[in-house]
Amino acid sequence: MKESHHLLHRLGSIKRRKFIQFGSLALGSGLLAACSNGNTATTTGTGTAATPSAIPDKVSFGTNWYAQAEHGGFYQAVATGIYKDHGMEVTIKMGGPQVNGTQLLMGGVTDFFMGYPADAIKAVEEGIPKVTVAAAFQKDPQVLIAHPEVGNDTLAKLKGKPILISSAANTTYWPFLKVKYGFSDTQKRPYNFNLGPFLVDKNSVQQGYLTSEPFAVEKEGGFKPVVLLLADSGYTPYATTIETRKDLVEKNSDLVQRFVDASIKGWYSYLNDPAPGNELIKKDNPEMTDEQLAYSLQKLKEYGIVGSGDAEKLGIGAMTEERWKSFFETMVQAGVYKPTTDYRQAFTLDFINKGPNAYKS
Repeated sequence: MKESHHLLHRLGSIKRRKFIQFGSLALGSGLLAACSNGNTATTTGTGTAATPSAIPDKVSFGTNWYAQAEHGGFYQAVATGIYKDHGMEVTIKMGGPQVNGTQLLMGGVTDFFMGYPADAIKAVEEGIPKVTVAAAFQKDPQVLIAHPEVGNDTLAKLKGKPILISSAANTTYWPFLKVKYGFSDTQKRPYNFNLGPFLVDKNSVQQGYLTSEPFAVEKEGGFKPVVLLLADSGYTPYATTIETRKDLVEKNSDLVQRFVDASIKGWYSYLNDPAPGNELIKKDNPEMTDEQLAYSLQKLKEYGIVGSGDAEKLGIGAMTEERWKSFFETMVQAGVYKPTTDYRQAFTLDFINKGPNAYKS
């Protein structure tokens, strides 16, 4: 449930291998689809949502980690029949540390995948034909956490101090921190997703996810850590996005629209009454507890992760070109992307921004 949950899916060497890899995927896509229990998108050919008597489209959605409250809106849409009402039979496929979401998406095993903008723009540079169609989170829940009462209570004060981060952070938030706060690579320490080193060293700082690590620290360490949300300090990407293949957008935009609309309605429903979605989350992930789910949802609401920013006027799932441009320019300055990259190829606004009332019926 950490920032690394999103980042463990990076295709670090895909540029060198993409011809061989995607060639193999294309040849094996029939087998992959068969292994997915037949949950691949089909078109109704009507251009409208399927009626109750019609055969629903079978759709597969891949998440970026094990089931958790951060996926709540999607599980809610399954549990309450919202996807069904939009003519779809949706299967949610959990992610994990060994799951390569882009590979599964491009191979046709999943029709939609839970992504993030840093990877979407990198995909443009690497010629991978996927596109972001909605953003469930207006803020990235990435945080740095520190011990209380030792002076590490702002990002600026962390300059020069050792920080435990994942390797994937090198292409997302770490370059941002170097540019804005003067961090240096000499501060980096490897993060192995174990809280032990952090708990025993009061001067330590580590990465985390707003809805996860702070809770674990309170439970295991018996204290409330200092929590520094990067999104409140200029790190502006959307998060928990919905990605799909460009060919699906071109050939079956009706299906894409229905999936986006239903997912957004699922999030409104989950924020109002999460019980149905939580039951499915616990079924998929038996290690998930009611206490963790309640904590995560409370933090999503408290920090405006889902409903703030562009979502206030445009509805959950909202995105704007201005936000994408701002993030892209920040990361160009940090040396992550080429200035000539056409970042606009990473997303489309065609399926969102209808306003909150459009999703509450």
